[in-house]
Amino acid sequence: MSNVPEHEGFVIGVVGKERRDPALISRLLHLWKASVRASHRFLTEADIDRLAPQAEEALRHVNTLWIVRDRLRPVGFMGVQERKIEMLFLHPEYFRKGLGRELVQRAFDESDAIFVDVNEQNPGATRFYERMGFRVFRRNEHDSGGNPFPILEMKR
Repeated sequence: MSNVPEHEGFVIGVVGKERRDPALISRLLHLWKASVRASHRFLTEADIDRLAPQAEEALRHVNTLWIVRDRLRPVGFMGVQERKIEMLFLHPEYFRKGLGRELVQRAFDESDAIFVDVNEQNPGATRFYERMGFRVFRRNEHDSGGNPFPILEMKR
């Protein structure tokens, strides 16, 4: 991770693709599952297991991957590609501590992000992104994998 200022005891930095080793990906995937279980209540365990390989692939290949650490342990991450926030997940213990807002602000400042997709069935995420200045401009009946989870495309 690059040297970056701390945010209330957390260190946030970008991890390049060459440094995303199997151990890190495994820790981030574990974090992703915990976050999804807490925030995507419409998904079943079977859905989460089915979506996990897609999440793992995205973690390996997204252009810019920020990781939030509390000491040495990752507690959140955000991936950005082509001006779009592709993923933002925090461990449930770290919800509502300003970390999501800090990550999104970095996406604005450092990646000129203006797009994000949100599961329609996750109204908390929709409200969060609206507070960050995003507005829905399109609705899709299915997610990018063809699953029956409606997606709201948002733009800042």
